[in-house]
Amino acid sequence: MRAVVRERLARYIATLADAVGAAEVTDWAHQAMALDDGCEWVRRVAHEAHDGGNKIMFIGNGGSAGIASHLAIDYSKNGGLRSLSFNDPSALTCLANDLGYENVFAKQIDLHARTGDLLIAISSSGRSPNIIAAVAAARQRDCRIATYSGFSVDNDLRRLGDVNFYVPAQEYGFVEIAHLTLCHAVLDMDMGWGEGPTPTQ
Repeated sequence: MRAVVRERLARYIATLADAVGAAEVTDWAHQAMALDDGCEWVRRVAHEAHDGGNKIMFIGNGGSAGIASHLAIDYSKNGGLRSLSFNDPSALTCLANDLGYENVFAKQIDLHARTGDLLIAISSSGRSPNIIAAVAAARQRDCRIATYSGFSVDNDLRRLGDVNFYVPAQEYGFVEIAHLTLCHAVLDMDMGWGEGPTPTQ
């Protein structure tokens, strides 16, 4: 039994690594970009937003909401980049009650976004109505936008950002961890990860 678990775990980890490595990036014109170019775009625009007195906004539902909150504090505290997520329970329940759940992020963007902000929109399916509406609101506010999606190759969100990261996997766990990994890689490398000599065995 132990050998079976070990083998399944090894396959799980390998599948996760493959999902991250297979991530695809496209630009606003739906042209393919290299993964490193997409990550560098996020890093550069995050700094441009912060240096210009603006902010980075993270949004997501469910597990992606957890990722949004995680990244907002890490980009702020560790990266020194002005960041926030729109997951406050009072705001979400108020706006869902008054305007419908599809508007919980769009309304907050309408209230708080300004030209030059960066929106990081995360949705495993790429079809969440409130994420799609939030991207439209950010576009109206002249924000810059990076999207992270998975599941269907033709999901709606994948066509809406200035850069669009897509993870070709069908399981929530793999897509969510890949999104977190890609966003964390931007921050960690910006903070200097990997700049020193490669460790030797």
